[in-house]
Amino acid sequence: MKLPSAEATRTVRIAAVGDLHFDGTARGSLRELFAEANQLADVLVLCGDLTTHGKPEQMRGFTEELAGVSIPMVGVLGNHEYEDGAEVELSRILGDAGVEVLDGTHAIIDGIGFAGTKGFAGGFGRGALAPFGEHLIKGFVNEAVAEALKIEKAMRNLATAAVVVVLHYAPIVETVVGEPEVLFPFLGSSRLAQPIDTLGANLVLHGHAHHGALQGSTQTGIPVFNVSWPLLRANGGKVFIHELQAPERRQGREFSPSVPENA
Repeated sequence: MKLPSAEATRTVRIAAVGDLHFDGTARGSLRELFAEANQLADVLVLCGDLTTHGKPEQMRGFTEELAGVSIPMVGVLGNHEYEDGAEVELSRILGDAGVEVLDGTHAIIDGIGFAGTKGFAGGFGRGALAPFGEHLIKGFVNEAVAEALKIEKAMRNLATAAVVVVLHYAPIVETVVGEPEVLFPFLGSSRLAQPIDTLGANLVLHGHAHHGALQGSTQTGIPVFNVSWPLLRANGGKVFIHELQAPERRQGREFSPSVPENA
């Protein structure tokens, strides 16, 4: 796990939530939630499934809910954002609203590196699907591997002392426990945890498992939190807040998004 250096540090409060599934019919319903995050935290992390069916008009409505947020925002898309085939436009809409969308990329905020990607399914440990047999099975597994490589790339490009990994799908089985076991292979993939354990991080955030567990850890002890809004709501209804130590900022607020290679 990466630790802060010996230089002076400050506490950075991270608010995180996912699986809000906004469909546009209840305008204003999320503003109180985001106002709380804006008041309590220094950074807002959105862990995917922000819309119900991935329609641009739903995402435009969702970004209206963010209108009162003044702190930096980063996030990833969820599987629901892919339903309408408009994921590129949805990322643009979020970006125009001030959200740095992570897709194998990173951002640095207040000395903390945020590395993110959506992730994918495939199962955990010995139960993980293997790339054997039909081309469709191999393609499914290759997608999980590709998402793991995205998070590895994003993490390798970071040199910050503190690192937060942002996902939609779960990287460990512990935080999906509570869901029907038959669903476990579709809620995440342990392949996502391999680069995280290899490169080290301070914190992992994900959503997707609405009825899973709030907290677990990777094999090397990195804390993992499931910040799915249905789960948070069932456990008190508060936005998730986590504190990290980061180098003391010298002038203003540091916000440095990564630049895509094809930019």
